[in-house]
Amino acid sequence: MKIEKLEPSQHKQGRWLVWLEDASIVRVGEGDVVSLGLYAGKELSGGEGEALVAAGERSKLMERAVGLLAQRPMSRKELLDKLCVPPRQKREKYPYDKLDGGPDPELLQRQKEALAERAEEVADRLIELGLLNDGEYARTVVRHYAAKGYGPRKIRDELYRRGVPREYWEEAMGEREPDEGQLDKLARQKLRGAEPTRENLKRVSDYLARRGYGWEEISSALDRVREEEWE
Repeated sequence: MKIEKLEPSQHKQGRWLVWLEDASIVRVGEGDVVSLGLYAGKELSGGEGEALVAAGERSKLMERAVGLLAQRPMSRKELLDKLCVPPRQKREKYPYDKLDGGPDPELLQRQKEALAERAEEVADRLIELGLLNDGEYARTVVRHYAAKGYGPRKIRDELYRRGVPREYWEEAMGEREPDEGQLDKLARQKLRGAEPTRENLKRVSDYLARRGYGWEEISSALDRVREEEWE
């Protein structure tokens, strides 16, 4: 396979277009041009052709990853989960089994494994660039849910759900400062001006527990609410 033409993209900085003799175009990054030694007129061996295609796929995946992170911060696991969902392809591109007309499962498995491997490489590179950081993301999650009035158990549930490694949890949780005023406000809002009877306080306690607060914090908040009513 021969490279017919090599030129920088006019629409995206850092991207290069590799025109091959079969009229196909592979889009790669500037670093790929250097590392693969690409130039117009170069004859690619089988291995070099495969490396070029892999670089093109990795470049597309990197662009997709950066776009996802621009929408919102996320953990490495969240990003990998999204990147490992293959884009929709036309049905005719899959080889079919002659008996049932379905896609070749072995090919699909190889494609899935290759995609996962490229996604890992992209995630590693984004970490090197400082665009993906599980520690900082953990702190962002803690600050966000603490500001919304959620307790530590709920926040830890969110860290788990978002795939943040446990090694970052405690440091991030250590930046959370318990806000008694916020907790008391939640308790009063749920009480809705009713008398602080055992039944009503039980309802408030259950509500605060669902928001992720522990019994010690809940008990202290209920004591303060009762004292306010008695004053």
